[in-house]
Amino acid sequence: MSRFHAALAAYLTIFLLASFTLKGPFRIAIWIFLVGLAFKTWLATKRD
Repeated sequence: MSRFHAALAAYLTIFLLASFTLKGPFRIAIWIFLVGLAFKTWLATKRD
């Protein structure tokens, strides 16, 4: 498994844990943060 796929799997795991354990605006903030990290990771992978 490449580092890119491992990073996306980690982001997905945290995303799912946040979905089931958090509530309200804090959960949405975590979702936005994780989507931003995934997008930044994808851009860095495409740049290389």
